[in-house]
Parts: sequence; structure tokens; C-alpha cells
Amino acid sequence: MLIDFFNWFVKITAYPVQKLIFRTKVCYQDKARQGRHIKGAALVISNHTSVFDYAVYLFVFFTRTLRVQMAEVLFDKKPLGLFLKMLGGIYVNRDARNFDFINKSELILKKGGVVGAFPEGRIPRGGEQTPLEFKPSAAYLALSAGVPVIPVFTNGKYFCKERARVIIGTPLNPSDYADDKLSDKENIDRFNNALRQKITELGNELDEQTKKE
Repeated sequence: MLIDFFNWFVKITAYPVQKLIFRTKVCYQDKARQGRHIKGAALVISNHTSVFDYAVYLFVFFTRTLRVQMAEVLFDKKPLGLFLKMLGGIYVNRDARNFDFINKSELILKKGGVVGAFPEGRIPRGGEQTPLEFKPSAAYLALSAGVPVIPVFTNGKYFCKERARVIIGTPLNPSDYADDKLSDKENIDRFNNALRQKITELGNELDEQTKKE
């Protein structure tokens, strides 16, 4: 597939550059359960700190093609929009009630691919409590596709003296949060809250691991 080929080309050619500018250190909640290689279909979710989050994850999960949901503002910028499209970016129009991005994401997952999402929906502004409330689309997508969710947290320290740090959490199985006695909306809300709690937990754990170094 052309998208896979272009991803490998970008990863190989840009690898030395990203090592210099991000110097990413990858930590794990439980490496035996989830490392950097993703097996099979999965949904990767993360807190959102910068437009460079995706660039970092492109190399964190080097062995897989990460098809990330991206805001319309990025696609509207030329030639960035074309570049992201060639990488397999999934267009999300946050100003319209258009859920084509969910259908496209589910199709990718059902074919065994990996989809990335930032459930906060935008980059938090200064002073806001983080993570922001999660949009329900990621929880809905995981429940609908029946794929594990791999939570990731980044400290967002890019282009500075401090190293960028990422922690990969243990996967969450959506079926563990589905209750036949609850409505679809209640199950989505339940899982959505669990995802946000997990990201918060990973942020705290990354802080603890950093302090011990």
C-alpha cells in the first residue's frame, strides 16, 4: 500500500533528525504486556500537548503504520495537508456533525490496522485542568470495532533541553467495560471515563518514574 510505503520512507529518512530534536525516552507501565510493537488491530489514544505529538508517536511505534485522526485545520494548510494525507491521516472536521472519520477508522481497524486518536479534541490552553474532558468518539470506536485501546501519555517536552518522555500503558479491553444491563450511551460514557482516568494515571506514573532517575 502506498501509505505504508510513504510511512516507511519518512521514518527511515527522518529518523536521525527526530533523534536530535525530540530525544524521546520511552517508558512503560508494563513492558511485558505492551511494548513499542503493536500486534494486530488497536486504537492508540493519548493526551494532546502539541501538533508534534503525532510526529513523536510516528517513531515511538516505528514498526506499525499509525493512522491518526487529525483536525481539519492541519489539512487546510498546504502542503502540510497533502503530506498528512499521504501518511494516512484521517480527516476530522470538528465544526461539522460529520462522523465519516469514525467509519473510516473502524474500517482500518477491521482490516487489522492501527488508529491513533486524541480524545481531548484539541490542545489544552494555559491554566486548563488536564486532561480535558474526553470526546466520546474514541470510546465508541473501540466498543464498536471490538479492539484493544493502548493508552499513551507524553510530557510534550519538545525542542527544549529536557527530553521528551512518553509512557506506554497496558491495553484496555472494551468488552471489560460493556454491561448488557446498560444502554449504549451509558456503556460509552463508562468506557470514556475509564480511558480518561487511565491517561491521568499514566501522567502521574511518568512523573514518578522520572523522579526516580
